[in-house]
Amino acid sequence: MIIGGVFMTFSELRLKDVINICEGRRLGRPIDVVFNEKACIDAIVVPGPSRFWSAFRVEREGFAIPWTKIRCIGDDVILVDIEADFFGGTR
Repeated sequence: MIIGGVFMTFSELRLKDVINICEGRRLGRPIDVVFNEKACIDAIVVPGPSRFWSAFRVEREGFAIPWTKIRCIGDDVILVDIEADFFGGTR
């Protein structure tokens, strides 16, 4: 995938911490990406709230952060601008 004119693999993207700049909170690392009908990235998915029993599930749940909410992708982090109520108070 090409991000900001720079080629980046999903393997590289998933090593970056996602930080919400509204709260300064770490949301986790991307676990998936969502593509639209034009094969462009529409969202990145970060893990949902951690629960003990979720460690035993094969399928992981998460929150899709719209691509339009990503403000910057740096060497180590992805900065996103998400309102506090976006996650429904589960974080």
